[in-house]
Amino acid sequence: MLGRDRIQYKTREQVRLMRRAGLVVADALDAVRAALRPGCTTAELDAVAVDVIRTAGAVPSFFGYQDYPATLCISVNDEVVHGIPGERVIDAGDVVSVDCGAIVEGWHGDSAFTAIVPGGPERPDDLALVEACEQAMWHGIAAMIPGQRLNAIGAAIEDSVGERYGLVEDYGGHGIGTEMHQDPHVLNYRTRDRGPRMRPGLCLAIEPMLTVGDAATRLLPDGWTVVTTDGSRAAHWEHSVALTEDGLWVLTARDGGVEVLEKLGVRVAHLEDY
Repeated sequence: MLGRDRIQYKTREQVRLMRRAGLVVADALDAVRAALRPGCTTAELDAVAVDVIRTAGAVPSFFGYQDYPATLCISVNDEVVHGIPGERVIDAGDVVSVDCGAIVEGWHGDSAFTAIVPGGPERPDDLALVEACEQAMWHGIAAMIPGQRLNAIGAAIEDSVGERYGLVEDYGGHGIGTEMHQDPHVLNYRTRDRGPRMRPGLCLAIEPMLTVGDAATRLLPDGWTVVTTDGSRAAHWEHSVALTEDGLWVLTARDGGVEVLEKLGVRVAHLEDY
């Protein structure tokens, strides 16, 4: 399965197994989104995801990974990624990013969304940030084209973002399969390092992170939580995606990414026929 570039290329059946893991992640994130309300704690949201994943017969990807102590990463306001669920109470108007992974028969799915907790004052800048980050993710996904170099993904994300927001460079996407993090590392910005050519069987997690202010980050003493150095709010979106011989399939999107990708003129594989 490993090419000369050390990337694990997947077979059709393996992509189908990853789709099963992706749908478990989608179910867990849907349940967390439904439970996200003022007054809940991040630990309560984590428990919601645990229940969905375990009920499906799957295993959380994050729990125990390098001793990580929870099933979700929940990052609030100036937290960019890897926030540890606990007793923090969610307030109306908070910007909350939720990252989730699950394993089915040894294959991983990984996805994240950012939402604004309802009930707070209107903050148009927050809404625009969340939408811009989601759109940047989709443009990065759309750049997964057979024969193109890997750096096309980061270039597409950077072009989508423009100069409106801080584009976090310290963290990026990754290959995914029998491990949650595999080669290749996927940069979220333009680089001269073109990287390998993309070809069918490649599965990637595409995950841009944006900030309202400066893109610089720092790590909190807990060893996990990444925050903006200037205290500005951040957003994070992610999907796991398979590049097949018939086109793209977004493994962690319930519709496979059809609604968005077809609008972007991207060929979609329709995995049920794959």
